[in-house]
Amino acid sequence: MKYKRILLKISGEALLGEQQFGIAPEPVKMISNEIKKAVEMGAEVAVVVGGGNIFRGMKNSAKLGMDQASGDYVGMLATVMNAITLQSALTQIGVQSRVQSALTINQVAEPYIRLRAIRHLEKGRVVIFAAGTGNPFFTTDTAAALRASEINAQAMLMAKNGVDGVYTDDPRTNPEAEKLEKIAYDDIIKNELKVMDTSACTLCKQNNIPIVVFDFKQQDGIKRILNGEKLGTYIS
Repeated sequence: MKYKRILLKISGEALLGEQQFGIAPEPVKMISNEIKKAVEMGAEVAVVVGGGNIFRGMKNSAKLGMDQASGDYVGMLATVMNAITLQSALTQIGVQSRVQSALTINQVAEPYIRLRAIRHLEKGRVVIFAAGTGNPFFTTDTAAALRASEINAQAMLMAKNGVDGVYTDDPRTNPEAEKLEKIAYDDIIKNELKVMDTSACTLCKQNNIPIVVFDFKQQDGIKRILNGEKLGTYIS
């Protein structure tokens, strides 16, 4: 196995399925099954899930006339909803998991404690990190890079919705866009490729955590990456 401990970043949009809003059961079940395959291989899996399927901080707060900080907090609560949903789906298929929230919500999630998270991983439990970093003005991409650094993850896997890697331009709008098999952190930052936040990319670079960008709909995607197969785009 190429990586023993990974952090999986799932965008909130990945949970939409065919819907315009909310959580669809099909993608949640599919992601849960993919995580289960990785756990059965012996991998330690942590997850950060976005909240864009319910509320996007910057976008929605502007429409509602809210200040960005308030909008970001609502977005963090959306990630908690997604995390609890994912935890329930994992429980149904026999995978033990814990939700740790950066905001204190004791009734539904443990508080984020780094050493406790690592202990859960060592015991074979999936740890789902909710509420981003707990601070406004930071995206869940940055939260994913931060948590990956804190738990000493060997790789960060970014599951994208309908895009199977990093392209020179948006493949959905530009058919000429070329897929990149391998790219350096600095190229992502320099060329402003909209794969992830530059702060998240910088954090992974500082801590030497490789990033694999892949399409979450690919069958056995996580398992194949763990086995060292070339899938999506490798950033290092």
